[in-house]
Amino acid sequence: MPKELPALRAREVVRALEKAGFSRWRQKGSHLTMFREADRRALTIPIHFSKTVPKGTLRAIIKQAGLSPEEFLRNL
Repeated sequence: MPKELPALRAREVVRALEKAGFSRWRQKGSHLTMFREADRRALTIPIHFSKTVPKGTLRAIIKQAGLSPEEFLRNL
């Protein structure tokens, strides 16, 4: 895993996950759930548009998506 992931806003994370095959499934308040039909994975992303996604949260989202950090970065 690369030592440094860039500071990303939720909008950028959602865009990268959409390129990886996830689609917006539902949203409740400030949390968006995305779903990928191919492997039936669901992810929840905190949507706070004025802030960046914390690095630990970003790493957890990437891991839950079944992507390597390099694959995720290529989708940006």
